[in-house]
Amino acid sequence: MRAFVTVGSTKFDALIHAALSAPVTSALGRKGYTELVVQCGNSEVEERVFGAPYEMEGLRVHVWRFKPTLEGDFDEADLVISHAGSGTILDVLRKGKPLIVVPNTTLADNHQEELAKALSALGHLGASTVGELPQTILDFDASALTPFPAYDGSRFRKLLDDEMGYTS
Repeated sequence: MRAFVTVGSTKFDALIHAALSAPVTSALGRKGYTELVVQCGNSEVEERVFGAPYEMEGLRVHVWRFKPTLEGDFDEADLVISHAGSGTILDVLRKGKPLIVVPNTTLADNHQEELAKALSALGHLGASTVGELPQTILDFDASALTPFPAYDGSRFRKLLDDEMGYTS
């Protein structure tokens, strides 16, 4: 099973360092994961971790910075652990993939935390802090998640039509 960690184009050192730590890799191993793929973006990591995959806590670990798209990585993941950016959240939830989000609390406002709490309360994903990530992984039950609703573009069109007075 594959866990995929992503921070997108951001720098989120705390999440990347946690993902590559023994407590997180141990928790993933205990849950049956055998592979950990980490997209670290602009986060600071030791150069030695790049390149060929390596073993850590019984996991095959592969770390890289950027690709043109993460779609294939989302498709291949059995679990996605991500920063709480809205674009990444929507991409993963629309694919029906189990998702744990970790808001980046170093940002200027708390929009990531608000979004994470709201979607977690609706049962669509798991939310965690960096420090609680190992326990969140151990407690996470993907089968208990509420499927995210499919995209319905007509809802926006209706809202816009109503606002502009184009209702029939």
